[in-house]
Amino acid sequence: MMINKLLSYTLSTSLLIGSLVVHAAPVEVDKVAAIADQDVIMVSEVKALSKQVKRQYKAQQQPLPSETVLHKQILEKLIQDSLQVQMAEKLGMKISEAQLEQTILGIAKDKNQTLPELQASLAEQGISYAEFRHSVREELLISEVSRIQVRRRINISEQEIDNLVKMMNSQGGKQLEYRIGHIMLKLSDDATANEIEASNNKAESIVTKLRSGADFTELALAESQGPKALEGGDWGWMGVNDMPTLFAKAVEGANANDIIGPFKSANGLHIIKIIDERGQTKVTSTEVNARHILIKPSIILSDEKAKQLLDQYRSDIISGRKTFAELAKAHSEDPGSAVKGGELGWADPELYVPAFRDEVNRLDMREISQPFRSTHGWHLVQVMGKRTTDVTEQANKQKAYQILYSRRYNEEAQSWLNELREEAYVKIMDNK
Repeated sequence: MMINKLLSYTLSTSLLIGSLVVHAAPVEVDKVAAIADQDVIMVSEVKALSKQVKRQYKAQQQPLPSETVLHKQILEKLIQDSLQVQMAEKLGMKISEAQLEQTILGIAKDKNQTLPELQASLAEQGISYAEFRHSVREELLISEVSRIQVRRRINISEQEIDNLVKMMNSQGGKQLEYRIGHIMLKLSDDATANEIEASNNKAESIVTKLRSGADFTELALAESQGPKALEGGDWGWMGVNDMPTLFAKAVEGANANDIIGPFKSANGLHIIKIIDERGQTKVTSTEVNARHILIKPSIILSDEKAKQLLDQYRSDIISGRKTFAELAKAHSEDPGSAVKGGELGWADPELYVPAFRDEVNRLDMREISQPFRSTHGWHLVQVMGKRTTDVTEQANKQKAYQILYSRRYNEEAQSWLNELREEAYVKIMDNK
């Protein structure tokens, strides 16, 4: 990655020298904005992301931060993204063409566009389709490497699950949901007394400004070093059970528009605003009983070949030459379900990865899907039953686990990113 960018920079410089000799005409050369371990962040990348963010703010009719603030936040995001991509590459992680195409089609679908319409929309914004594909591929890599690295840091005990189940049951049919705004000032473990005092003073100053009517979004953009800084610190709507523990403790007994903090955690100093609150009613759970055949692509078995195998299996099932159970037992690479003829049992679709969840929600009873790709590989799935039911104790425990995992994930993800940043060699250039 870094070699390609440095090569591009060297070639551009050579071309500039040549043009000065031959034509004596000025040519703008891309510059290095920052070095992040083995990668370089180019000024052109900062400008490109800046344009994208400005378009988003304009579309949402939000006031833009100053150029200085925007530049700082964008450069920090690009550095953080680069370090995560480098980690993924060191681990040998790759995103297949099939997985990339499936994700892009999903993006187009979410925008109610066909692929050509999405490409036309990108062109109107001055974004090439090649740049867009590269961006999506990197986002997928970042998502996957962070999931793997953070997951190994999370341990949840049975006692914690049981305690949360009891708390959920005691809450009754309703619970509050909050829209959280968050500002974080990082504080390293080896910070000096003067640095700690300076950070405390800065945090108190931010709180004073907020309580005097300052705009939270603008202050978050200008000062926050948290994960949602570019979004103005907005974490969106969350129930208490879905929040990081840090937030859950802070909002206890709070009301809309309250400013909470500053308070300290392992990651730094935090300020929270309850942007809004609302009631949330529990609903019954819709469960599906599905069975599937999983084929995992490999060095020997390409994505195309895996899909062709499932096309043949589907044809065999529909024609009656083979049964779904026979083929699952003989060929499925999901050992847990293969021995049961591919059956997964009753489950809430939300527990599945997005591609699988969407497919089982879409299918009619007994309908056999077309082959489709998820993060696990290629699937053929059939829904055997659907039911709406009250949550059982087992499902309650599963939900409690997911809540605890989500809560810990947000906390550990930030810690991991901070460690990644602190351990990296990062140098920001002065291109003024």
